[in-house]
Amino acid sequence: MDGGGGGGGDAPLVESDKEMDEQYYLLWRLERGVAEGSTEILKGEAIPLEYNLAGLNAISFDKGCYVGQESVARTHHRGVIRKRLLPLKFVNDRGEEMEQKVSPGSEVIEATSDKKVGTVTTTLGCRGMGLLRVEEAFKHSASLCIKGQQDVKVKAIRPEWWPSEWTQDHQQHGVQAR
Repeated sequence: MDGGGGGGGDAPLVESDKEMDEQYYLLWRLERGVAEGSTEILKGEAIPLEYNLAGLNAISFDKGCYVGQESVARTHHRGVIRKRLLPLKFVNDRGEEMEQKVSPGSEVIEATSDKKVGTVTTTLGCRGMGLLRVEEAFKHSASLCIKGQQDVKVKAIRPEWWPSEWTQDHQQHGVQAR
């Protein structure tokens, strides 16, 4: 199921004659930052590159014609995508997982400045996904929390399948901006 993106070769193993709980697949997607459907990829609002669709080989830069193709291609070739869909883990001050404390639509903020870093899109137990500004998500990862629930800390996770340049670009731009 890897197909070049999204799984790092460790797709969920399911015996063909067994029915699995759908939450197992949802957890697999959440841990890897792979969105699915119009509830996670909002129609008319989503920018395909922010949802990692190029890394999942869901966008062709060689063929086809689609609405927004020019802006998607221009952004891709410039190489700076400021927000991306990231796997998230919700923990307390001691690093212990916090189950069922966060709901989709919750704002992720940087605690010391109260600045919005992004929004949670999907949750399951102590796991989730959110569309976050990459530079702030990784630079301030120790101080991210849910707005209005400062006891719920947010850990942004870089998926293993991500190309290394996705985080290097932000590290380089952050150094240049200083």
